[in-house]
Amino acid sequence: MIFRPYYYDDLGCAAYLFGCGSLGRCAVVDARADGVDDYAAFAAGKGMQITHVIDTHVHADHRSGGRDLARLTGATYCLHESADVSFPFTAMRDGEDIELGNTRVTVLHTPGHTHESVCLLVTDLKRGPEPWFVATGDTLFVGAVGRPDLPGRARENAEALHRSLHQRLLTLPDDVEIYPGHFSGSLCGAGLSGKPTSTIAFEKRWNPMLSMPFDAFVDALANVPAKPAEMEAILSFNRGTSEYASP
Repeated sequence: MIFRPYYYDDLGCAAYLFGCGSLGRCAVVDARADGVDDYAAFAAGKGMQITHVIDTHVHADHRSGGRDLARLTGATYCLHESADVSFPFTAMRDGEDIELGNTRVTVLHTPGHTHESVCLLVTDLKRGPEPWFVATGDTLFVGAVGRPDLPGRARENAEALHRSLHQRLLTLPDDVEIYPGHFSGSLCGAGLSGKPTSTIAFEKRWNPMLSMPFDAFVDALANVPAKPAEMEAILSFNRGTSEYASP
């Protein structure tokens, strides 16, 4: 497997490119608007075709480069089927498998941060049949979890997030690596580590949010950072309802 993370310190963002080097097929996850040319150039340099561009959710803190990257490369642009946007996209469904040659991606619907949030469980068949890592978007971070208040109905979303974490992610094998959508510096959660990767086992042991009883977890998520600057304008751009020019 070819695997390339991209880290952006300004907003504590992460994007990922991964896929099958043998058959030359790859996906980009959570592309930023200012990284589109970099993703395309890296894939071309490895002799790979970007066939899927996936946003784990509609982002509120930065402009997505997903649609632009898909247009540039001829890739399929994917969101969960419940995404509330004004443009056409390829709908992903819970349990769906995406084939990238010897790399396989299973879609896990994990509502909570937003209703359409997904995590992507990735297996490299050349390595073995067991999953290798999960791209957790804004559902699970290193040392923290996603904030539930951005779409509104914070308490309801916090309850959904608890279920997504405990019923979907924490049931994965302990040695599965996690690659979140953010690290320290992001406003999409509180208490994020500066370390951008972890494992399911490590988070079970050390992430304070994951050991909380249900009611305490929901109450704790009421204490969140200030909402991202220009959130409404960024959401409007990412939903396709307006143009947005960054300062």
